[in-house]
Amino acid sequence: MDNPKKTLPKALFYALIVVVSGYLFPLLIGTGAIDSDKWCFSDVAKLVGGVWLRGWVQVAAAMSLVGMFVAEMSGDSFQLLGMAERGMLPAFFAKRSRYGTPLVGILFSASGVILLSWLSFKEIVAAENFLYCLGIIFEFISFIRLRIKYPAASRPFKIPVGTVGSILLCIPPTILIGAVLALSSLKVAVISLVAVVIGLVMQPCLKHVEKKKWLKFSENSDLPDPLCGAAHENSTETLVQ
Repeated sequence: MDNPKKTLPKALFYALIVVVSGYLFPLLIGTGAIDSDKWCFSDVAKLVGGVWLRGWVQVAAAMSLVGMFVAEMSGDSFQLLGMAERGMLPAFFAKRSRYGTPLVGILFSASGVILLSWLSFKEIVAAENFLYCLGIIFEFISFIRLRIKYPAASRPFKIPVGTVGSILLCIPPTILIGAVLALSSLKVAVISLVAVVIGLVMQPCLKHVEKKKWLKFSENSDLPDPLCGAAHENSTETLVQ
């Protein structure tokens, strides 16, 4: 984002309105049209508008799922590209197609999806939620650690609370996430934890590969340093001392 301080709050505000509206009105219509605990939007559409509306809802749901899948895969692919540009992954992950898309990242993400196909849909959703919850916890830890270790780092969008406020802000969602993790099945927990262990082991392995020069690692010098403000402050303090 060019101006996250202005763009991010506005985007979150409009997204909240759209998401709530997209769920609230169909749910109100569904609960009012069908006197049952078990129903889907296709049933409501057929009852309210007929067969044509049910078909329209099913087509729209399919297109929505395809769009969410493409968006998720694109986001993951660009994350791999960004990590390669930061020197965290081998340089071939930064390879782009003629359209500017991360070609290797897309192939890598698609391969991961194929490897998950041996699981049931329910298990895939549960495992994704488990890993997502763990990722959020790591983000909370990183958020607090950066606040403590790099208080002067450049922050175009800053949460207006101190360190203590940041910790208190993260406690309620962490408790809720812990409850979600505790309710997961043993199989999902094992698969998810194995994935986490692989990720933790991969980082020192990549460092070893980079040290041995088995693969090429490169860092884009045009990328801004997110901690340049903290580095400047530390160098100033050292000079004064």
